[in-house]
Amino acid sequence: MATTLNTGFTAKQRTDIAAGLNKVLADSYALYLKTHGYHWNVRGPNFQALHVLLEGQYTEEWAALDAIAERIRALGELAPQGYAAFGNLSSIKDGDGEKDWEGMVQELLADNETVIATLRAAFPAADEAGDEATADLYTQRLAAHEKHAWMLRSTLGRK
Repeated sequence: MATTLNTGFTAKQRTDIAAGLNKVLADSYALYLKTHGYHWNVRGPNFQALHVLLEGQYTEEWAALDAIAERIRALGELAPQGYAAFGNLSSIKDGDGEKDWEGMVQELLADNETVIATLRAAFPAADEAGDEATADLYTQRLAAHEKHAWMLRSTLGRK
């Protein structure tokens, strides 16, 4: 027996909001994978500090992935899954473990800024529909990625 979904949003609103969430999820997953990989492969005189910094970031990012995917499901849409699906949606490219520590940190900084831009681009669909739950999720993710970017920027000696 099929039931109708009554979230207070039209089907188009749900689809539009989920499209933004799908992109946020894909970029977030790609950033998580890269951050975790760089945590494993970082080298240099400040190894320990970077290893710990990146572990904190990828742990926080991992926890957020489930919340993003579950929000997509709560809207009645299917969350993307699999590397091909994420690869088609994400703007973030795979990392290169051969980079030096500074190259890794610069790349992670740029990728956090990409996720910030993705979040800001996704926000209007949720805002226009009055989707406070998604807007709140976006606000939390913005704060987290802005903090990650600040820490990476400071590690590079930038303002």
